[in-house]
Amino acid sequence: MYTFSNTSQEFQSRLHNFMASHIYPNEEAYAQQLHQAENRFAALPLMDDLKALARDAGLWNLYIHHNHAEYSDHGGLSNFDYAPLAEMMGRVLWSPEVFNCNAPDTGNMEVFMKYGTPAQREQWLTPLLAGEIRSSYAMTEPQVASSDATNIELSIVEDNEEWVLNGRKWFITGAMYERCQIFIVMGKSDPDNPNRHLQQTQVLVPKSTPGITVIRPLTTLGYDDAPIGHAEIRFEDVRVPLDNVLLGPGRGFEIAQGRLGPGRMHHCMRLIGAAQRGLEHACQRAVSRSTFGRTLSQHQSVREDIAKSFSEIEMARLLVLKACHRMDEVGASAARDLIAAAKTTVPLMVQNILDRCMQLHGAGGLTEDYFMAEAFNYARWCRQADGPDQVHQMALGKQVINSHTS
Repeated sequence: MYTFSNTSQEFQSRLHNFMASHIYPNEEAYAQQLHQAENRFAALPLMDDLKALARDAGLWNLYIHHNHAEYSDHGGLSNFDYAPLAEMMGRVLWSPEVFNCNAPDTGNMEVFMKYGTPAQREQWLTPLLAGEIRSSYAMTEPQVASSDATNIELSIVEDNEEWVLNGRKWFITGAMYERCQIFIVMGKSDPDNPNRHLQQTQVLVPKSTPGITVIRPLTTLGYDDAPIGHAEIRFEDVRVPLDNVLLGPGRGFEIAQGRLGPGRMHHCMRLIGAAQRGLEHACQRAVSRSTFGRTLSQHQSVREDIAKSFSEIEMARLLVLKACHRMDEVGASAARDLIAAAKTTVPLMVQNILDRCMQLHGAGGLTEDYFMAEAFNYARWCRQADGPDQVHQMALGKQVINSHTS
């Protein structure tokens, strides 16, 4: 049986109380502010108020791993100990930002912690840790199959002590947000290198740099995920200093692999919270509505759906915790089998669980009256984010076969 540290258990209690006092009661107010905003991608006053409360409560930057304790007021947590906290935040999709624990900023902050120079960390990591600015990670492109990261075509060329970027990116989470100030951009700087994994470089590009055009906000199943959003972006002769390179030329693929492992698990943690809340709502619905002379909870098919959902949530949670424990023991690279297993299993499983919960709510389950439709959208796009299911399954299958035949 797993046991969380005393520190984790203390944070779980405090976070539970904060969610009950400040997050759930404000879900309707948050939606109203978003709908009434002149700019859907501007910061909401309610978010700023809640952030201040979270900081005062010591519930800030909880995602920081203890390997980077110097950046944390609480000394950092293991992946295992952070998992139940992220699950709790996942019950309300916008709440991770309240605690400065939202994607893509957590992954970008970890990039700066791992690979940034002191000057880069001072300029960008410090305000990100303080929640003063937001960031984006620009990797995916519309004209190539970006599931193979070596396909990336945006060109990065050295010219007169500067990097010059030309190309397009899309589904860049956070780029629409008014407070987004820095892009981490992955492109191809050495396209003729015989090693395809050394062709890419990542550079830091301030959003205000001339030549950047935010073409449009993008939607997923009709949701624009405001105020954070997803964007299509064009880079035309965008110039930044050579010092803006991360780690060094040709190290882009390496950085991408180092960044995405923990981020994949954070999504899985949050999705379990969404599924758990969906199950709770479904149970409440089942005892409050009646058809054909019986409550929904008395119908066999409803009981089967509830039982199946409960079992799947328990399985998903245990898989995530096992993957987190392995990451803490041996690192993300050595735990890539369990990370891939979680990445390909949890989003699809949660998608199906939420689908059942929506069905139990009738037509209302498809509306904004309940959180489940938007959570379903989140689960669905997580099957594409950080690499589609098929790529991870292909890699995992190869790894499992080799482990049993070599």
